[in-house]
Amino acid sequence: MSKIKNVAVGICVGVAALAESAMAAQENAPVLMVKEGREMKLEQQWDKTFPRSSKVDHKKVTFRNRYGITLAADMYIPRNAGEKLAAIAVSGPFGAVKEQASGLYAQTMAERGFLTIAFDPSYTGESGGEPRNVASPDINTEDFSAAVDFLSTLDNVDADRIGIIGICGFGGMGLNAAAMDTRIKATVTSTMYDMSRVNANGYFDAMNADARYELRKQLNEQRTKDARSGAIAPSQNRLPDALSGNEPQFVKDYFDYYKTPRGFHPRSINSNGAWNATSPLSFMNMPLLSYAGEIRNAVLVIHGEKAHSRYFSEDAFKKLTGDNKELMIIPGANHVDLYDSVDVIPFDTIESFFRKYL
Repeated sequence: MSKIKNVAVGICVGVAALAESAMAAQENAPVLMVKEGREMKLEQQWDKTFPRSSKVDHKKVTFRNRYGITLAADMYIPRNAGEKLAAIAVSGPFGAVKEQASGLYAQTMAERGFLTIAFDPSYTGESGGEPRNVASPDINTEDFSAAVDFLSTLDNVDADRIGIIGICGFGGMGLNAAAMDTRIKATVTSTMYDMSRVNANGYFDAMNADARYELRKQLNEQRTKDARSGAIAPSQNRLPDALSGNEPQFVKDYFDYYKTPRGFHPRSINSNGAWNATSPLSFMNMPLLSYAGEIRNAVLVIHGEKAHSRYFSEDAFKKLTGDNKELMIIPGANHVDLYDSVDVIPFDTIESFFRKYL
């Protein structure tokens, strides 16, 4: 795999490289809690990459997954809402934080009448988990179910009407959660990556068994180095600090989102860091979509026509069965257009989908 391909994969997927009571506070007051035995402060200032809506109330909440990791989330509640609401949990893109695209989706859906949370996955953002910047097909799938646990305990949520939205790499995790968790009544994936596939096969399935073996050797050699040093090394495959002009267009698109005021956030791995170098190992061995064909509840798969990643959604959709599944291709859109371009993201369709199935 070429250096450019390695950098590109590292951007989105970091390759080659229960529930407890909500904790919230008044606006701008510090929130202190214990996260994995240490004091934690949740940011209360509005530090999102999108403007705050006057149509919803916002607060920070926390909950735990079944691995004991504390997850931090932003909750958005429609103003003048009824007693029991349908709820949606949102996460992604892979390497992003809740202050970026997932928060925009969550706030927008709250404006449309749903109680929503956008959460930081385990080991990232304001959520707990050590070491930092680790990804796991199992734990990150569990994060969605933990969000469902949490939402189902809220007095103002109808536990029989809970859905999820997974963006980019968390689209694959979201489908995996929907295959496991029958409480998820409706799932939307947006600009989805199948992270286990791209880790094992590279882009467009260009890697063969020999290439996989060599990659495994490199990654396990890195594990030995980490064990000897006592520290887990970050991946070298990350967005550059500046563009040379020779990068593929989708690398430029990622740069334009994560490295500019449009989408930069200091807690975002893709904006300001790198995944841990050995994260790909578990994804290579554990296909996320093995049981996608057994999802009985509704699924809406959304992707951009011009996205380099479009084949992930199209092939995932082929696995789905039933007349409550839909594939929507957005004309002219690239991968990151569906992160934050509100005139491109089909929010009307997403709203109609959730109103039908939640």
